[in-house]
Amino acid sequence: MPRARLADVAVRAGVSPATASLVLRGQPGPSAATRGAVEAAAAALGYRADRSASTLARKRSPLLGVVLDVSHPFHAALVDALDGALTGTGLDLVLSSTTSRRDERAAADTLLDSRCAAVLMLGTTLGAGALDALAAQTPVVVLGRPGAARARGVWADDAAGLRLAVDHLVDLGHRRVAYADGGRGPIATARRRGYRAAMRARGLADEAVVLAAGATESGGLEAGARVAAEPRATRPTAVVAFNDRCALGLRDALLREGLDVPGDVSVVGYDDSPIARLGTVLLTSVSQDPATMAAQSVRTALALIEGTGTVGDVVIAPRLVVRTSTAPPPGAAPPSA
Repeated sequence: MPRARLADVAVRAGVSPATASLVLRGQPGPSAATRGAVEAAAAALGYRADRSASTLARKRSPLLGVVLDVSHPFHAALVDALDGALTGTGLDLVLSSTTSRRDERAAADTLLDSRCAAVLMLGTTLGAGALDALAAQTPVVVLGRPGAARARGVWADDAAGLRLAVDHLVDLGHRRVAYADGGRGPIATARRRGYRAAMRARGLADEAVVLAAGATESGGLEAGARVAAEPRATRPTAVVAFNDRCALGLRDALLREGLDVPGDVSVVGYDDSPIARLGTVLLTSVSQDPATMAAQSVRTALALIEGTGTVGDVVIAPRLVVRTSTAPPPGAAPPSA
């Protein structure tokens, strides 16, 4: 009879191989019910750990794993910056993408199976508990938001980024500045709060409007159609979007409805991704400085791998890149130089 493998235990217990591994190694994270299921499955199958494989797994791998969404242009920019930041470290990147059928945890499990020295999570929506469970198995660095008890985070200050965007628009003369929201998740929550705080700081709390949108072009299209349908007297004269993809969809919807950008409605994105720089788009956008984020993430991952000293989160200052998608509101005089 073939020797039972960890994957066999996981299938029988109805959990992922990574979760089964946590239980069988006595690591924190899984619930009592999950522990019981895994232990019962291991006993029923006569599972015994492969000690030679465990020894190999403890050796440092030359691979740095990255979980990303390949449809996200900012993730592509980050991967390119990460590759450059690895120069001279002796490490190489291995990528594992989420898809419509494959979530972040499954993508991370693939990297664990590859025995990566550390895993970088780009723009993750996983909760703190899930991140800590992953970090119990390998060093984890989260890019784009704060970390957790075990995982470390490297991110641009979203409150500061939204303040830059709102201040820019208000200084141009806008008062009806809306926000196209990114939906659920910690990054979307941080940016939504940053928008509201920035509007309060400029005395415009009563003008704040959060539009349901999302993180993709389709969500921006829907939000843009609602903005275009508003009467001119109450329509927002400017919209800040959760990210550049959302901003691009919103901009497209406005143009389809015969509105001018920025003549009728100014649009600001977030991420300063390659699409924002296209000559046919030229989107004003908040830059998270991917080169600095990548360098700090690699530095943090190396410190976690080596176990040298206390490793904390890193916060990066964003900057606003002004292009032609923003202008004074309709009928306003241009701001004085």
